[in-house]
Parts: sequence; structure tokens; C-alpha cells
Amino acid sequence: MSSGDLREADAAVTHTGVPDAPAPSRRDGMPAGGVSTEKERPDVETTMARARRAQAEVEFWPQDRVDDLVAALGWAAYQEDTARSLADLAYRETGLGDPEHLFTLYRRRVLGTLRDLHGVVTSGIIEELPERGLRKLAKPIGVIAVASPATAPCSGVVGNALPMLKTRNAVVITPNPRARHSAARTVELLRRALETVGAPADLVQCLPVTDRQTTEALMAAADLVIAAGGPGTVRRAYRSGTPAISAGVGNPAVIVDASADVTAAAELIVLGGSFNNGTSCSSESNVLVDAGIAAAFRDQLARQGAHLCDPAETARLRTLLWPDGRLLNRDAVGRPAAALAAAAGIDLAEPTKTAALVAQLPPLAPGGVPALDDPMLGEKLAPVFTVSTFTAFDDALVAVEALLGRIGQGHSCGIHTERPDRVVRLAERARAGRVMVNQSTAVGNSGSFDNGMPFTQVIASGSWGGCSRSENVTWRDFLNYTYVSHPLPASLPDEETLFGAHWRRLP
Repeated sequence: MSSGDLREADAAVTHTGVPDAPAPSRRDGMPAGGVSTEKERPDVETTMARARRAQAEVEFWPQDRVDDLVAALGWAAYQEDTARSLADLAYRETGLGDPEHLFTLYRRRVLGTLRDLHGVVTSGIIEELPERGLRKLAKPIGVIAVASPATAPCSGVVGNALPMLKTRNAVVITPNPRARHSAARTVELLRRALETVGAPADLVQCLPVTDRQTTEALMAAADLVIAAGGPGTVRRAYRSGTPAISAGVGNPAVIVDASADVTAAAELIVLGGSFNNGTSCSSESNVLVDAGIAAAFRDQLARQGAHLCDPAETARLRTLLWPDGRLLNRDAVGRPAAALAAAAGIDLAEPTKTAALVAQLPPLAPGGVPALDDPMLGEKLAPVFTVSTFTAFDDALVAVEALLGRIGQGHSCGIHTERPDRVVRLAERARAGRVMVNQSTAVGNSGSFDNGMPFTQVIASGSWGGCSRSENVTWRDFLNYTYVSHPLPASLPDEETLFGAHWRRLP
């Protein structure tokens, strides 16, 4: 199936095409500060100079003034009409995801980020430890370059800008070319909000040129790089010579064991696998279900709007997603399940009610290692996930390790179970920064109002996934710290305490 066939199928199912968004004009609220015309396009040196001047103005602002700034930006971004407009623009421009889901995601990220920032001290002395003679001061990093992806571009801009401004940094966004107008419009919104509280608008800027050379120049000139784009962007960030923090590649594997609430598990997995048409790196990708409950689980998947593909349909879907058997078809990314089904020649009973397509794969063999050469086991970025069965829980653990080792190591996995011991066993074995228990990886990984994960735009994967962090990246990562140390009375450790147990084992 060709890319053209897919686009035609998408239009036929959704009754609308995804036209390229026209370049925004000044009437669209795009003055020179946010993005420039070709004639007045700024270079990286000019942009950085403006950012440094702006950051110097707020470097020593007191906490109350910083908090006022963040509240003003948050309210400007959170308003319903604004969120709706930005979600619609992002969908029209990129053709990725679902406009209603983009709206929901955007408002949740803004609200959740503001919740996490509320009451946090990021200026001056932030911690005192008199028993150790220490005081800790927070200081901004300077100018942070953010390479943002095309998926959910508006929430990406706001979700990064809020904690970076809370920590008195300046931000320069280099957007994915596919989402440059959406990013620029969002930046302009933030710039106007900055001016309402007497802050320099140049604390937030967006490069209008997003070619590789310009992005590399920005990364080299900044004080910190945040890379949330694809693997190529991440590699350039770490090669830039500037300290960098990046997101990792996702491909969550999820276990559903025999003790799980089958109905709840199916509902959450379909929700996560289909949300925003599967464009999140956290979308459920490969599901491993105990063979004893597999029939009931499949029935519940169907009730939740998933279409379970038979072997022939799975083969056609695989060919659509990976035409050459190796590279993911870009035209399939972020498309509705019904559009993918139509393009793959899969008949759906109710196309408009189909949320996700399920590729049913063979049961796990004893030992748990799946056929890792199957591209269907990789990241899909579409409302598609696989289901395999297992008979021994140990085999499921091995399979999760193997799946993450293939793609997505360090990112995340999940388990639906009522057995705490199995949660611990998975957490101990999986090379993953996050283990979601009885919840959706797509909803829970990056922060949720019903779990304790901090909201983030950057899900790092640790050294396992080639990242410099393994936790959710938050405001704490956008500060430098100064420790003030005062002398204390000397306190030498007791040798018996340190070595006694070892001495007693010596011959």
C-alpha cells in the first residue's frame, strides 16, 4: 500500500484531508519577536544575544515575582479558547494525532506542570541543613535550547517553557519543521503574557528556520540543550559540546497476569494505545497476557473498540506500517485506526467506533524470547499494539527484557496485576525508568493526576537508552546549585563500625 493510498484512505474515512497549514501572517498574531519573515529572519547569534539580555534582567528576581510570571504564562496558555485554537492549528499543520485529544493533552500538561511548580522555591536559598553546616542556593543555567518534536507541538512548548522560566532561564525553541507554525504561535502567546508582568518578551523565542545547520548552531551556543525529537536530533544534541538532556525512544511492553482485572486492563490499554492516535512514545505497544485469561481479555478489547486482526490482516497491516520490512512508514504515523484499516484492506464492522488495531502474534515459546526480527514488535506511533500470550510469568519477564532490549530500553513498561510480588519482580528485572502498575503507560508515564509521577515533556531513558537522565525531566534539571559550607566540629567515623563485620569474617 502506497503513501498516496494511505492519504486517500484517511480522507475517505475521516471525510477531511490534512492540508498543509498556510504560513501564519501578522494578522495571525505573529510579530517579529516570535517568528520572522524571510526578510527579517534573525540568525542564531542575534537570537542568543537577545535571550542572554532577557535572562540577565530576571536572573536575580525574587521568588514572588517569578511566581507571578509563571502564573501569568500559565493562565494565558490554559484558557479553553486558546487551547482549542492551538490544538486545531497543530492538527491542521502536522496531520498527526486527533484534535480533541491534542486539546485534552495540552490542557492536562499545562495544569499538571503548574501544579508541580506551585509553591516550589527556585530563587535564593532553597535548602538549609544546619546539622551539616550547609545551605543550598538555586541559580539559573542561562539560555536553554529546546529541540521540540512534531507530535503535540504546542504542549511541548508550554510544558518546557513553564519550568524553565520558573527557574529564571531564557528559552529558545527550535521546532520540528513540520510543526513550526504551531510552535511559533504558541511562543508568541507566551511572549505577550511575559510583557503583561513586565518581563522581557525575549525570555521565550522561536527560531523560524529549523534546518539542521541552524539547529546545530543553536545547540552549540546555548548553555543547555533539551532534545525531545527523534534519534537524529538527540545525537546532534549530545555531539554539540553543550550539556544536554534528551528523551528516550519508547516501546512500552505491558504484562496482564491471571490476577488482573481484565475489564479494567483492557480499557486502560485501548485508551493508552489509541490516545492521540498512538503518537506518544509512551503508548502501549506490546501486550503480554496470561493464556488463562486471554479469551476474556480479547473479548474486553473488542468491547473497548479494538479490532483484533486475524493473521492475514496482521500481515497486511505489517506491510502497510513497514513497507520495506525495516523503516516505519511516515504516512502511517498518527493516523486513525479506521484510516489504517482501510489502507491495509481490513474490513471493520464499525469504522467510526474503532479506536485501535490489535496485531495478534503467536504465543511466547518456553523461555519467553519473542521473534525479535518482527518489526511489529517495535515502536509504531500509531493506534496499533500487539498481543501475545504466555503460560509462565517468568517467560513474560524475559519477553519484556527482550522487547525493551530491541527498542525502548530504559523507557517504560507496565503490569496489570493484583500481586505486589510480581510488581517487584518486574521492577527489579526490567531496564526501564518507569513501571506503571494497573494504569496506562501512555497516560501515566509523563505525569498524571492519579499517580505520583511528575509532569514532564521529556521522558528520559537513562544510560540504558543513551540518555543523561533516567527520571522524568523537571524544573530541578534547569538549575545550577551553589552549596555554602560552614565548618563543623571534626567527627571521625569509628573503624569498628565501618569494618567490624568484615574483620570478623577474615581468617
